[in-house]
Amino acid sequence: MVKSWGAPRGFCGRQRRCGGIFDLEGREAEIASLEEKTTAADFWADPTAAQKVLAEISRRKRQIEPWQNLLKRAEDLAALAELAEEESDEAAAKEAEAGLEAAERDLKRLETETLLSGEYDGHNALLSINAGAGGTESCDWVDMLGRMYLRWAESRGFAAEVIDRVPGEQAGSKSLIISVEGPFAYGYLKAERGVHRLVRISPFDASARRHTSFASADVLPEVEEADEVMIAPEELKIDTFRASSAGGQHMQKNETAVRITHLPTGIVVSCQNERSQQRNRMSAMKVLLARLLELRRKEQEEKLSQLRGEQMEIAWGNQIRSYVLQPYSLVKDNRTGVEVGDAQRVLNGDIDIFLEAFLRHELSGRKA
Repeated sequence: MVKSWGAPRGFCGRQRRCGGIFDLEGREAEIASLEEKTTAADFWADPTAAQKVLAEISRRKRQIEPWQNLLKRAEDLAALAELAEEESDEAAAKEAEAGLEAAERDLKRLETETLLSGEYDGHNALLSINAGAGGTESCDWVDMLGRMYLRWAESRGFAAEVIDRVPGEQAGSKSLIISVEGPFAYGYLKAERGVHRLVRISPFDASARRHTSFASADVLPEVEEADEVMIAPEELKIDTFRASSAGGQHMQKNETAVRITHLPTGIVVSCQNERSQQRNRMSAMKVLLARLLELRRKEQEEKLSQLRGEQMEIAWGNQIRSYVLQPYSLVKDNRTGVEVGDAQRVLNGDIDIFLEAFLRHELSGRKA
């Protein structure tokens, strides 16, 4: 029997307080203000601006919907728990307690999202993984990391797909680019930027020796050209070529792969994972926009560093996280000190503990 319906009621109060931190009412008012703009007679006079307003409304609604749903669940839980107590209903009491546990988990996740206040934290993400020292071992490690992030995205209900892959010479991938679409995808995944180290018994070593492999992850926010970066057509050189990855006769006979060079900066991106040249071109442009935005961000940071007299150096050997499969099982984040003994669980996509610890670590660093 439920000890008291005070637990669900207390949960409701906590959720409402967190809603205050999140400013649910304020965000609902902002959406209403944007929606009012769509009723103006001249709203579609500038189609591009109109589409931006509609996209912003959609984005903001996606952000507040989980809070609205959780508040409704909390109120229903309080009513169910009160009914269980009044009628001594054991089944209802168990249902209320199970619902409360699930709601507590969701509330913890939403509380974490209140830490995601960066300019691009609410955007979709482009995650690139590249093999480092270790040859075939590192190419296989790239695939393992790619699978981990795809599993994580699936557990979140995000849409994720590999939009480009360069295969390794013997196994695995030299590089992967994964598009992740979902609320705060970039805000969460920015924690993964850096070098990841793997220690295991090599499946490619006939002597079954232990090997160390490295792969680097980079995460960029997905942006719209009109919003963040302007590119003139004459600044682009676009080449097409036959895809080198496996994909059937169609991909081998036709030039479906696309390479785009941004002439002013020399940035080159390519995509060859799709059968359609148009889709590969769209994916490549998406990556190019993100990299140009990142270049601008780094230039701004360099100017600030010069003003502060700071010199930032990122060395390849400074891994952010180590994954040890042999002689014991352990995943340790070197920035936050968080450790998980079940390495296989982490590689199956259970990485939230690392992402949340990084966000809190980053927040405490900003406050210091």
